[in-house]
Amino acid sequence: MMIEDSEKRALTPFPHRLDPLLRPRSIAVLGASEREGTVGSQVVLNLRTGGFNGPLYPVNPSRDSVHGLRCYPSLQDLPEPVEQVIFALADTRVEAALEEVIAHGAKSAVMYSTLVLENDSTPTLRERIGQRVREAGLLLAGANGMGFYNFHDGVWACGFDTRHNHPHDGNVTLISHSGSGMSGILDCEERIAFNLAVSTGQELSVRMDDYMDYAIERMNTRAIGLFMETARNPEGLRAVLEKAALRGIPVVALKVGRTELAARLTVSHSGALAGSDAAYQALFDRYGVQRVEDMDELATTLIMFAQPHRVAEGGLVGLHDSGGERQLLIDLADRTGVPLTEISAATTHKLEQLLDPGLPAVNPLDAWSTGGPDYNLTMQACFAALLSDPDAALGAVVHDRGPHGSVYESYVDYLRAGHAASGKPAFLVANRQGTGADEKVQRVTAAGFPILDGLRSFLVGTRCLLNWRDFQNDITTSDFSQSAPSPDSATRAAMERWSQRLATGGTLDESSSLALLQDFGLPVNRSLAAASETEALAAAGELAWPVALKSARPGLLHKSDQGGVKLNIRNAEELSAAYREMSQRLGPQVLLSSMVPPGVEMVLGVVRDDQFGPLVMLGFGGIYVETLKDVVFALPPFSAATARKMVDGLKLRGMLDEVRGRPAVDIDGYCEAAAKLSQLAHFMADAITEIDINPMILGHQSCVAVDALVSGR
Repeated sequence: MMIEDSEKRALTPFPHRLDPLLRPRSIAVLGASEREGTVGSQVVLNLRTGGFNGPLYPVNPSRDSVHGLRCYPSLQDLPEPVEQVIFALADTRVEAALEEVIAHGAKSAVMYSTLVLENDSTPTLRERIGQRVREAGLLLAGANGMGFYNFHDGVWACGFDTRHNHPHDGNVTLISHSGSGMSGILDCEERIAFNLAVSTGQELSVRMDDYMDYAIERMNTRAIGLFMETARNPEGLRAVLEKAALRGIPVVALKVGRTELAARLTVSHSGALAGSDAAYQALFDRYGVQRVEDMDELATTLIMFAQPHRVAEGGLVGLHDSGGERQLLIDLADRTGVPLTEISAATTHKLEQLLDPGLPAVNPLDAWSTGGPDYNLTMQACFAALLSDPDAALGAVVHDRGPHGSVYESYVDYLRAGHAASGKPAFLVANRQGTGADEKVQRVTAAGFPILDGLRSFLVGTRCLLNWRDFQNDITTSDFSQSAPSPDSATRAAMERWSQRLATGGTLDESSSLALLQDFGLPVNRSLAAASETEALAAAGELAWPVALKSARPGLLHKSDQGGVKLNIRNAEELSAAYREMSQRLGPQVLLSSMVPPGVEMVLGVVRDDQFGPLVMLGFGGIYVETLKDVVFALPPFSAATARKMVDGLKLRGMLDEVRGRPAVDIDGYCEAAAKLSQLAHFMADAITEIDINPMILGHQSCVAVDALVSGR
């Protein structure tokens, strides 16, 4: 599939369903006021400051005018129907006012109120307002939000103050569930030119994914930032993230509220290891969303994505004027997972001709020694040489701010020289924020050479740029909804058969669980059931010695913990003794299977998230699975190639390669099994709650599941 260049794509000429909300033709403000510090005053001032060019009607029966505009007693007294009404009212007045707005025929509204009443009835005010808004088909921003700023069209529908120098030609969208999460960046970060900023509040009718879709379809958006608490429309969010990925628009997310799933997820290792955050990480991985940890990282990464220069292949090069700070970059790059370029012999030779004696020609480069009258030209030439290296993706001049937080013009010259020589992105990075701002910071950043504060935040942004580059390079093989597989006839038959078995809920026994997996193409170890010593000996006769003996007592889920597993039974005498002992404790029902040769024990699993449905777990397994916790989760379905990327990111990944004479194990077989399990999870999403395959033993040329549990819904 072709990925559109976000700088060249044409915006849709068709109306968007959010046009009446985000670019209304006329606005009325209920509760308009001139009293300083009130929402009713600030929203009128904001609309005028932003340049709203449609009719603007303050509404307040107690006033004749508000900030130079004629004020009307009620909506019924307006000279014309308005498209949008902004509520600047107390919670006690909102419900009655909403009925007037609906009767008036407004198409959209903005509501800042918390919708909390003392001694409220059931359903609550919030529930009543939400129900009424949805019944009327009203597009509502809020409630309990700060509104929005459509800088592109001059609609500043926010009831709180902001800086007044927002441009009309911005290219970054910020959508936040937190009002402070929006204003904390919007109000003070002048290095970002926003086109749209939204505090979504309770999202009673319009949700985060709706605003994202508008920014993608109706605005020149180069990057989208999200401050996320939850997903109120999971399917809509998946769809719009897929659209952003296919349009080449990076999404940067700060997701808060990392908590564990409910205690009910205790049947399988998959459930024990999955947290609610695992689903969001799987969502982000699927669609290339770049995740950050705090608001500094969010703002910095958005600045970096907004610059116009394309990231090349390779890693980071850095120019320094301090050996100590160069070492700091090396340490932090290692911690944040940012690759540093290994410069070529040709680049090394260029640098050796430029540097003072005693300075090693390496990356990162400390190019400061004795200084001298032409030190700035030497620095320019060194940075140009670094960025021109074939393995340089982007470059940073890491020089601290000058007195009073100023930025030296010579530093900016280094950026220009490096970019001119290579065409690659170049950043000026201070290790920490200075004591003040410098006009150059905004001017030079707007010119495409971002000036940033905080080395670690910059490196996180660098990692995001490189990850996004790699994601876009591989997107033609990514697993998006358009390419989701359809079941063949054999799979449909298996789906029907096992759906009937699972319809009553509960957990299948091990034999049935393995049989289900085998029907969907996963490699499983052959198991035979027995209910007496004679039957056990007969079953063993059909298998190859040595064998494993496992209890099959109904309801016994984790057999090893109860002494329900005996391994390496070599002959009939040992089997008889093992069976007698186990049957006395756990009952006569058992399973026998041939021993699988030793290998690396992995785990595969499926767990169901309340918002996003099935998640597939891959990672290291065995009896230490919950101790190691080296697992990752992904949304199904996905390909074996995608599974391989996830496996390659595991902390213990090296254990799958050749180790001390033991050959490398069958990673490809494991990844194929993971892909087949992901299709099973996708096809059987309505029938299955959990699947636990542990262990799946990987040998040199083998991959086989030796134990499994499947739970129905």
